[in-house]
Amino acid sequence: MKESQLVKEQDIRQLQQTVTTILSRVQHEGDAALRHFEKEFDDYEPETFFVSREEAAAAQDLLPGAVVKELDFAIERVTAFAEAQRSSLSEFEREMLPGVIMGQRVVPVQSCGCYVPAGRYPCLTSAVMSVIPAKVAGVERIVVCSPPGRENRINPGILYTLYKMEVPEILCVGGAQAIGALAFGTQTLQPVDLIVGPGNQYVAEAKRQVFGQVGIDFIAGPSECLVIADDTAKAELVAADLLAQAEHDPNARCALVTTSRAIAESALDEVERQLRDRTTEVVARASWETNGEVALVETIEDAVRFANEWAPEHLEVHTMEPTVLLPLLHNYGSLFLGEQTAEVYADKVAGTNHILPTGGTARYTGGLWVGNYLKVITHQMVETGASLMLAKLAETQAAYEGMDAHRFAATIRLELLAAS
Repeated sequence: MKESQLVKEQDIRQLQQTVTTILSRVQHEGDAALRHFEKEFDDYEPETFFVSREEAAAAQDLLPGAVVKELDFAIERVTAFAEAQRSSLSEFEREMLPGVIMGQRVVPVQSCGCYVPAGRYPCLTSAVMSVIPAKVAGVERIVVCSPPGRENRINPGILYTLYKMEVPEILCVGGAQAIGALAFGTQTLQPVDLIVGPGNQYVAEAKRQVFGQVGIDFIAGPSECLVIADDTAKAELVAADLLAQAEHDPNARCALVTTSRAIAESALDEVERQLRDRTTEVVARASWETNGEVALVETIEDAVRFANEWAPEHLEVHTMEPTVLLPLLHNYGSLFLGEQTAEVYADKVAGTNHILPTGGTARYTGGLWVGNYLKVITHQMVETGASLMLAKLAETQAAYEGMDAHRFAATIRLELLAAS
């Protein structure tokens, strides 16, 4: 085993053990453990972790008016899209066979916890992306946890959105300890049924470890962006969109796959030029130089295959006819068709959710949506004549399997129906 692989495995084991310790203490000590870890990690010692409605309302006064308007717009747009998604899910009840009535209901989970990160750059609409779908789904109890910043309070932009969305339970607490509190509860916080939202590696590992005790959306890692481009693409737009993701995290992954050598070379030049102009150059450069990728392929079909194998969080298509590729692309968190469809729009205000699968998990899951908060549950009702038919079939199968109690549950109905 290579030394670098060994170090990475040791780091992973250390992370897992650290999170296990945090979760165990929160589970057994409750609020006392929260206070211990918030003091240790954030130097934060509040009287209560709960944020009052009055404190949340005051956050608006700390924001520029233009930012308030933009956040209001984002809430409106995310709500509209979530409502459209909800309306696409339907209930039904129908007679599937004579005398056999079956159906499904779509019901919300009763409670959810939304984790809202505020790390290197607090994303002001992250709370909107997790809370609004829950509200549209009809979740009765919504709890939000967000860590204290340098000023020992939730970022005012995030807090304003929580106030605007009328979130009843807001806790200023972060990290793995917040996930533990949501999953296990404390002396002052009731546990939830579902935990959603992105976070750092400690949050992600905590969600992984509490899964089963509660539901989770998925495990989100560093941000990703892949751009498909042909010779009609504009290198400056490609570079700008790649760097918009690179600045998230030194571990972010960004790639360009193109059929044009000229675009590949121009995009590389543009990335370097634009990096020098960004105040976030240090982070973005670390990401690009470590994880940046440019692939030159022969055909657009090759580019599609590359993208489907890569399975990126964000996938942009900068080609002459971007919609032609829509039915060919299958593995992505969210798709952006055409050079004017910037990923940053969805990150901030457009309306589709920006909490998306990473690390190739887009091969089997989509992003956070209203459906994450809903359960599709089935029911059935069998009339007498149909019961005779089903009982005979079930009796035969259960007898062959050796499941005698199952067999008898069918046989006794045959006997009772025959006697009546």
